Amino acid sequence: MSDCPGYTASNVVETDGRLTADLSLAGTACNIYGTDLTDLKLLVEYQTNSRLHVKIYDAGLQVYQIQESVLPRPPNPGVLATDSAIQFKLTEDPFSFSVSRTSSNETLFDTNGTKLVFESQYVYLRTWLPDDPNLYGLGEHSDSFRLPTDNYKRTLWNAESPFIPRNSNLYGSHPNYLEHRGESGSHGVALLNANGMDININKTDAGDQYLEYNIIGGVLDFYFLAGPSPTDVSQQYAEVVGLPAMMSYWTFGFQQCKYGWPDVEFEAEVVANYSAANIPLEVLWADIDYMDNRQDFTLDPEKYSLDKVRQLVDDLHERGQKYVMMLDPGVHKLDSYPTYSRGVEVEAFIKAADGSLYRGEQWAGEVVWPDWFAPETGAWWTDEILRFFDPETGIDIDGAWNDMNEVSNFCADVDCDPSEEATKRNAEADASSKSLRSRQNSEGDMKGLPDRDLFNPDYRINNHQGDLSVRTLYTNNTNADGTAQYDTHNMHGLMMITATRNALLARRPNSRPFVLTRSTFAGAGTKAAHWFGDNDSNWDDYRAAISQMLSFAAVHAVPMVGSDVCGFNGDAQERMCARWALLGAFQPFYRNHADISAPNQEFYLWALATQAAQKAIDARYRLLDYIYTAMYRAASTGVPIVNPLFFVYPEDAETFGIDLQWFYGDALLVSPVTDDDSTSVTFYLPNDIFYDFWTLQPVQGKGATITVDDVAFTNIPVHIRGGTVLPLRSASGNTTELVRQNDFTLVVAPGSDGKASGSLYLDDGDSLDVGDKYSDISFDWDGNTLRAEGTFGYETGVVVEVIKVLGGEEPVTKEGKWSLNEAFEVTVS
Repeated sequence: MSDCPGYTASNVVETDGRLTADLSLAGTACNIYGTDLTDLKLLVEYQTNSRLHVKIYDAGLQVYQIQESVLPRPPNPGVLATDSAIQFKLTEDPFSFSVSRTSSNETLFDTNGTKLVFESQYVYLRTWLPDDPNLYGLGEHSDSFRLPTDNYKRTLWNAESPFIPRNSNLYGSHPNYLEHRGESGSHGVALLNANGMDININKTDAGDQYLEYNIIGGVLDFYFLAGPSPTDVSQQYAEVVGLPAMMSYWTFGFQQCKYGWPDVEFEAEVVANYSAANIPLEVLWADIDYMDNRQDFTLDPEKYSLDKVRQLVDDLHERGQKYVMMLDPGVHKLDSYPTYSRGVEVEAFIKAADGSLYRGEQWAGEVVWPDWFAPETGAWWTDEILRFFDPETGIDIDGAWNDMNEVSNFCADVDCDPSEEATKRNAEADASSKSLRSRQNSEGDMKGLPDRDLFNPDYRINNHQGDLSVRTLYTNNTNADGTAQYDTHNMHGLMMITATRNALLARRPNSRPFVLTRSTFAGAGTKAAHWFGDNDSNWDDYRAAISQMLSFAAVHAVPMVGSDVCGFNGDAQERMCARWALLGAFQPFYRNHADISAPNQEFYLWALATQAAQKAIDARYRLLDYIYTAMYRAASTGVPIVNPLFFVYPEDAETFGIDLQWFYGDALLVSPVTDDDSTSVTFYLPNDIFYDFWTLQPVQGKGATITVDDVAFTNIPVHIRGGTVLPLRSASGNTTELVRQNDFTLVVAPGSDGKASGSLYLDDGDSLDVGDKYSDISFDWDGNTLRAEGTFGYETGVVVEVIKVLGGEEPVTKEGKWSLNEAFEVTVS
């Protein structure tokens, strides 16, 4: 890039809390991967005391920018630069900039000494970093939580990714990172750009550390987040992309699915088998097996007849259980298929560059895909959901599952003939009419520059599938608003879950919609839960599930996450599945799921897995309100539901690279056995007082690793952090509905100062807007007395029946009936 001219800043205008400038190409264009744009604009906004917005875009406003309708920008109240925790510094010639911390003048982001490249199909920017930085995020990936810093590349391009390959782009794109610098704090950098990109983290030949963006389109739309704590950065990022959606209480129950169950009778047997094994089952899932010829909004008339499926759902609901069904984005292109014909009527589907319907191949055969930018697509999708999932005449589902929405296309490349390929799969195809809709190229609409190579740009990102259009929608396809899939590809999943969530809201306006998605983009947590896709039944993917969870829950503002427990692909082994049953119980989303090619792996099929699941779910269900409270904090403030150790101990350098342990909420330290088939685990215990969750015995951490041997395959090390009050249901239950009827035990775990605090959030567990009918109770222990104070708007019929104060060989226990409808205080001696 040294041969490129860079830019020069002029017409710099600086007012209170805002700076603008013109950027002009400083010399002969290098046109390295496209055509250099000669005129750019710089906008700098001090939006809040902790958030700085820096945007570099084309003066002609033709380069694609993410639509506000897809990802709304955060409110900008504006502050004075002098009141901001971070400062922007401009170098005019050659143009560069830096961002520094106001309190210490420490540089957080620094492009000085490098040249901006801004071309028609390539944007390049480099920032210098301290040696061996602690970087996290830039998901979705299956690599270590703390990112490698030597010759490491993160590619962002949503792609079908069986077996979650390492060092690869996966199902989601989240171009934001958190950097932690120990005692000097954390900060965040979020780039709102949906185009494909490579982000390189490496060192120069001289040993200087850097991070650089190599992007095939779009603008540089940065939000710099001041922190200074890691938790602050998480909250500030959630303010940028939107606070996560609040999940219903039942969604934290244990859930079971499998692709390949033969019929609805078998599904009923699975439910019965879980009951017989004394393993609570909250949710049964239906994969694409239920569909007629793999078509959305249909039932296989023989294997999943309407009357039998309705009976199954009625039976589940009578027992307090739930049912969730799959909806894929590919719609069978068949005139006699009503969903398709109704979609054609309202022009709901993506068009090819020539204006004809774009055709590809998916489960149903030859398919078309919804154009979420088309004005009537949302209404069409809602209507299809209302028709098929009508509680009176159809399937009364409790949630919807959006899969294959990267988009996954069975067509291997741009030479694919979907009609021919689908015929090979015995699918039907027809010749539908072609309603032309040409691409808009009007100047200044921020919908993409004309005359680009939308298939093979000169800069080739490291997409593990190959070219941009391999096994996905062709990138030259047009959207109804005039944009191209080249620019909007990474947002298809986000737009699908937005439409699905809106449809479920139309169906049940007063209930929280539950949507699960495979594909994600920035802001996905505002709409849905996410699972980590088609992992494998092996120990390495078991371990990877932890770092994936930490990235999404702590850095990307997507709290409701988890892996396919026991693995999706491959042959799950008894010992591994038992371990995974325990691990999964301490992740937010908890579902066992396997592929059609894999043997059945329901927990009850093995003695060890049965015992592990019984123990794990019993603990999880007693902890449901603690977990639900953490979910409420995430949804209302952006505080993570799952915390890496350095979030809790930000000055302890030994915690910075840990990605096989985590805090569930802020009180429970989970340290699973992670070595293959091992009964020994070595984990880090910070310099603090902890209490064994299972025995309640105190354990003094010394800021060192400890080894625990003889950890049974039915056990998982969990510790309560000193200084916390843990609300537990006194007993579990077969469903979350039954758990809610049980009284509470408060476990007081004093810190080294003898004090402790905690909280409990209560509401009806499902209403979209609970109004003032909620309780938010704080607990404070001063060494002698426990005080409960707060808001008491939810009338609960249960009480606190036991208070346990830890610290001695045996807990000090006090029994009573303390109402959770009002403040109280209890002295325990």
